[in-house]
Amino acid sequence: MTPTPPVRKPGVFVHSGAWYDGWETRRHNPEPFDWVVIRLGVASGKVEGVEIDTTFFNGNHAPEVAVEGCFGSNDEEIKHPSFKGWETILEKQDCGPSQRHAWALEKITDKAYTHVRLLMFPDGGIARFRLYGVAVPVFPQSIDDVFDLAAAVNGGVAVSCSDQHFGTKDNILLPGRGKDMGDGWETKRTRGEHVDWAIVKLGTSGEVDKIVIDTAHFRGNFPQKVQVFAGTFETEPSSRDSGWVEVLSPQKAGPDKEHKYGENVLQNVKGSVYSHMKLVIIPDGGVKRFRVFGRRRA
Repeated sequence: MTPTPPVRKPGVFVHSGAWYDGWETRRHNPEPFDWVVIRLGVASGKVEGVEIDTTFFNGNHAPEVAVEGCFGSNDEEIKHPSFKGWETILEKQDCGPSQRHAWALEKITDKAYTHVRLLMFPDGGIARFRLYGVAVPVFPQSIDDVFDLAAAVNGGVAVSCSDQHFGTKDNILLPGRGKDMGDGWETKRTRGEHVDWAIVKLGTSGEVDKIVIDTAHFRGNFPQKVQVFAGTFETEPSSRDSGWVEVLSPQKAGPDKEHKYGENVLQNVKGSVYSHMKLVIIPDGGVKRFRVFGRRRA
């Protein structure tokens, strides 16, 4: 699941044999297939496409593959070999050596999955495994529970931005605080009066309680100030849309820290329900994460 493309290191050996950038099982599997269970990186998701990459696996690649899915919360039960709740997502497919294979699913249903199981018949190697689809949030049962409305795992999507020269807007909705500046959103340097912005569609419309803007790892290139607008839109809004309402006035930002803004600073949030947020950085710079904590109202 490493996000970067596979690499090759000819002549490099480890305890188990030649080093390969991927998942390789031993030879002569007595079972019909080898398998790996993966918990999706979102609360749950509908799968629309599958990609399996065997780059650099030549002569030791998986001859055939398949993908199954299930919906559940008990990881220990699901990962056990005796678990019977698997449903077929991608039927058995031929898988050739050292190449990328991709399949768009012909029958896309409303079924969402929390876990998938990748099968290789009977054994071999796979460099990368990708699933493409749509995140489906699993919300708290109570509408009074507070959670991150903007998080990618809850269905939040960064839909547009003014610039993403050094780091993409999508990173600001990822879990955790990241490992370096590379997994944040960073715009190019500007000169003169300027602002940059990113628009986020929340995973569900909600009432905002708190906003967190994290500049982790951005020590000399953080924004001078941050500002946030909110709105309710049926379609994707533009940055100049008249429906935006300021919920956080420009605030001085600092390096490598979480900036937390609660009800004492936020405005126009109590009793208001929003579907989109616009993060503005003044005049430019980098942001690691953008969190919008609140209660669902949809």
